[in-house]
Amino acid sequence: MLEFIVKGGMLMYPIMLCSIVAIAIVLERAYHFFRIRINVSQFLLQIEQALQSNKIEAALRQAKNTTGPIACVVAVGISSCQKDADKWEKAVSRVGTKELVKLEKNMRILGIIAHVSPLLGLLGTVTGMIVAFMKIQELGGRVDASVLAGGIWEALLTTAAGLFVAIPTMCAYHYFEGKVDNYAMEMKEAGLLVSEWLGVGKPKEESKSYFEHLGEDVDYGI
Repeated sequence: MLEFIVKGGMLMYPIMLCSIVAIAIVLERAYHFFRIRINVSQFLLQIEQALQSNKIEAALRQAKNTTGPIACVVAVGISSCQKDADKWEKAVSRVGTKELVKLEKNMRILGIIAHVSPLLGLLGTVTGMIVAFMKIQELGGRVDASVLAGGIWEALLTTAAGLFVAIPTMCAYHYFEGKVDNYAMEMKEAGLLVSEWLGVGKPKEESKSYFEHLGEDVDYGI
C-alpha cells in the first residue's frame, strides 16, 4: 500500500487525507444517529395519551427526558402552549431549524470530499501522463513498451485512489441525507400533531388520534 502511495505522486496525499476525514465524519454521524434513535410511534402515543388526559406537565417531562430532535420539537410545542398560534409556530419552527442544523453537521464536508476526490485523482493522472510523455520525448521516442506501460499505470493510481474514496463517501452522504429528510418530515408531523392535541389555533375537540396520521411504527436505528 505504501509503495502505491509513493508511486502515485504528491496528489495521493490529499486523497488519503480526504479518506481519513471522510471516515471520521461517517463514524461521528453514525454514532450521532444511533444515539438519538427512538421509537417514534410509541413516544408520540405516550405524549398524546398524556395530553388527552390533561397531564401537560407529565407530557412535557416525558418529552424532555427523551433524546432526539422529535422530542425537542414536542417539548417546545408543549412548553409554548400558552402562546398564540403565530408565536407558537415560530417557536417550534425555530427549534426545528436548530435540530436540522445539528443533523446536517459535517454533511457538507462529506459531500465536498465525495466530489473532489475523483477530481484530485484525475488531476494526478493527467500530471503523471504529462511527465511520462515528457520522458518519452527526452528519449527521442526510443522507449520500450514495458517502460511506457509502467509510467501509465503509475499515473492511473491517483484516479483509482480518488474513486476508491469517492464512491463509499457518496453512498454514505446520500444515506445520511435520507435520514435527515426523514427526521425533518417526522419533526414537521410531530409539530402538527402537538398543535392539534393542544388545540393551538383550533378547538381541542378537533384533535385527531396519532394513528390516523402516521399509522406504522418507525425506528431510526442504523
